[in-house]
Amino acid sequence: MSQRVDVFALSDAAGETAVRVAKAAFAQFPQLDIVYTKYPFVKNDDQLKNILNLANEKRAVILHTIVSKEISEIINTYCQEHQITYYDILNPIIGTFGQITHEEPLRQKGLIHELNQNYFDMISAMEFTVNNDDGKNSKGLLEADLVLLGISRTSKTPLSLYLANKNIKVANLPLVPTAAIPDELWKVNPKKIVGLTNDMNVLTKIRRQRMIAYGLDPDTTYSEENEIQKELDYSNKIYKELGCPVINVADRSIEETAALIMEQLNINGYTKS
Repeated sequence: MSQRVDVFALSDAAGETAVRVAKAAFAQFPQLDIVYTKYPFVKNDDQLKNILNLANEKRAVILHTIVSKEISEIINTYCQEHQITYYDILNPIIGTFGQITHEEPLRQKGLIHELNQNYFDMISAMEFTVNNDDGKNSKGLLEADLVLLGISRTSKTPLSLYLANKNIKVANLPLVPTAAIPDELWKVNPKKIVGLTNDMNVLTKIRRQRMIAYGLDPDTTYSEENEIQKELDYSNKIYKELGCPVINVADRSIEETAALIMEQLNINGYTKS
């Protein structure tokens, strides 16, 4: 039977940081039965006393991200007096950084989760990207910060959503030899376009697996090498006509490809703040 360990995560804000740190640390001990309890918005009142008394009763480990000097000292002192294992996550770092910079910390709770303009820009970018996924809106190509092109299975949608989380408004357009290309694409600045491609063997494998996952015959024109080569040739022809950069996503993670795309945007003189 695995050993049970109670972990209390205390915060004077939402408590997400304390929980994440606790889970990251205790993930190194899979043999233990870790029970996490989150206590957000902790104040110096009866609630705090009850939490500390319960921690003492259960011999829980306390991790806290309390930025209030008064409350953190209450917690730390109580834990020391009752020999409770505790970790004051933020205050040692805040104190050290204050000494280095000779600046006084604000000690305001929840600053990292503040709903600032950057947050609302990200939400706007996500909404735009969802509404302009997979060529849904050709006019969106002219309004986008970035246009991603590619044949099927070149990671257009996951890349778009990842980049939207970086406040970039993305429109992506599938390239199909039998489908017409919207006139709007040719009006987009090539510096804001990135063409995506993939290796033949990777595409073949991915497409066959996709058909199998749908319970369909994997041996179709969709996964046939000659047809895939035609699609690759067609997309490369479009990229050349547009004069846009091309990135091969084969054996690259979404994060790595996104980093290359953002670097390309910066090289081309475009920076999204």
